[in-house]
Amino acid sequence: MSNQDLKICTLEDLDKLRSAPKLNKGQSIKLLKELRQLIKKTDWVTIGIMAPSLQKGINAIRRLEEKFKYKEMKCITLPSSEGPIFLKANQKTGEIHARIEYGLGEGILISCQNYDNSLSSKTIGPFPLDFFD
Repeated sequence: MSNQDLKICTLEDLDKLRSAPKLNKGQSIKLLKELRQLIKKTDWVTIGIMAPSLQKGINAIRRLEEKFKYKEMKCITLPSSEGPIFLKANQKTGEIHARIEYGLGEGILISCQNYDNSLSSKTIGPFPLDFFD
């Protein structure tokens, strides 16, 4: 199934994907509106970035921080070599950790977290790396 065949209308439509689809402007606007509503109800988010390079992963984090007016997170753990990365950022701690990891898809995963343990966390995505441009 190609990206053109995918019917991405809600955030749940992303759940079955291993890699982020290409989205048109209308889809992006609708998904961002839905995402904003979910994020408003959470205490903090964790962000997973699957990217072909560290720089592309960091760029995606910085654009997300700007979009949601989050304080800039600090890179704590970075790989010593080049390659595809998995980057994990935690808004609560303000930390970013990255490692080289092969075989992943590409995209942004956002997990909504709550201090109330009775509320389950929800991971949303993958969103395209340029979703928050």
